[in-house]
Amino acid sequence: MSTTLFDKVWDSHVVRKIEDGPDVFFIDRHFIHEVTSPVAFLGLKERGISVLYPERTFATADHNTPTINQHLPVADFLSANQLKALEDNAAEYGISHWGLGHSKNGIVHVVGPENGITLPGATIVCGDSHTSTHGAFGAIAFGIGTSEVEMVMATQCIMQPKPKRMRINVNGELSKGVGPKDVALYIISQLTTSGGTGYFAEYAGDVFENMSMEGRMTVCNLSIEMGARGGMIAPDQKTFDFLEGRLYAPKGEAWDKAVAYWKTLKTDDDAVFDTELNFNAADIEPMITYGTNPGMGIGISKHIPNANQVEGGEETYKKSLAYMGFHEDDVMIGKPIDFVFLGSCTNGRIEDFRAFTAIVKGRKKADNVTAWLVPGSHVVEAQIKEEGLLDILTEAGFVLRQPGCSACLAMNDDKVPAGKYAVSTSNRNFEGRQGPGSRTLLASPIMAAAAAVTGKLTDPRDLF
Repeated sequence: MSTTLFDKVWDSHVVRKIEDGPDVFFIDRHFIHEVTSPVAFLGLKERGISVLYPERTFATADHNTPTINQHLPVADFLSANQLKALEDNAAEYGISHWGLGHSKNGIVHVVGPENGITLPGATIVCGDSHTSTHGAFGAIAFGIGTSEVEMVMATQCIMQPKPKRMRINVNGELSKGVGPKDVALYIISQLTTSGGTGYFAEYAGDVFENMSMEGRMTVCNLSIEMGARGGMIAPDQKTFDFLEGRLYAPKGEAWDKAVAYWKTLKTDDDAVFDTELNFNAADIEPMITYGTNPGMGIGISKHIPNANQVEGGEETYKKSLAYMGFHEDDVMIGKPIDFVFLGSCTNGRIEDFRAFTAIVKGRKKADNVTAWLVPGSHVVEAQIKEEGLLDILTEAGFVLRQPGCSACLAMNDDKVPAGKYAVSTSNRNFEGRQGPGSRTLLASPIMAAAAAVTGKLTDPRDLF
């Protein structure tokens, strides 16, 4: 019987099927960080349970970490407590821990692939919704809650209903200035933030086949923002080349055996999906969000839609625009901005810094812009320096910060002040997401760079 990539990976990990209930589902890799793990560890201690497979669990500090002066004690009391709890719990249970100051420290969804922990055909969970990032490698990866973190640590399994299958095909050639982030934001704008609810998405077609692994990670990262449980892309030679030689990737004969298996991880030609969608790459332009959810996005040359052109209630729509200080039919180009954030598990990789720097080169940061450039890991930070990107950024008036989740969410010191506009390469633009009262416009690294040097929303294609 013909099957999808999703079915092949899912079905091979079902330990037990419960009639009219969820599957008991085995987990290959479990990532934890300082925010969603302390209560789970407390639950283990209260019940006198150990971590079943500590070698399958990987801990890193990222959400609460400062992005400057990481050599100093963390000033925020709650953050410091959570970071210490992660360190202590990892040591007690024999879990690998990459805390502040560790050479492999960084955002959980950046360091996983970087070190070959993320592998095709694997099942991966984390107490973080953007675990879907790892689906770029042909893995089934999704976020879980704190009680489920405890369940996985205790049993290496999770109770999970099997989602429906969706395939999203994007074919054709992307226009100049259009990147993976734009593709993802375009898809979300077409489906809305609930269009993928109940589904696990597979991305297919020319556009994804031609994308780099970093671009694929960006797309899969944002799957959760259309309501999907996760997203995945079939592994290919690009996947194998990316992984070969990495710390936790198989070696020698085990590598050859793994690749032979990974090559079978693709959807059969006549497999049927519950839903299938097709988009034309030529219809996508550099994207920008204008509202308070990731589905409220348009091409940079477009006008903000009127309430009668969008799904949902008119009152809610107008409330969102009022929060943002925008109006129906507004043009986005030329709107002044205050902050630019380059980073997060969506766009904190070396490819993102290369794209940003390509626009910035030979220009200067606008005086009215505060820019936070935050690498996703120390490995990315080192690459930025080795490739000479830091010299270009410094010449243009930018400062490179230290790795962490930073301004993606208001859980550390990098908060956007109330009423200020931030062009952000992160993944969510909810009210207060980047700080109480802050106004977030999601965009690609190229769009962020264009705003950073002009001080306003600018079509990046005008700067090539």
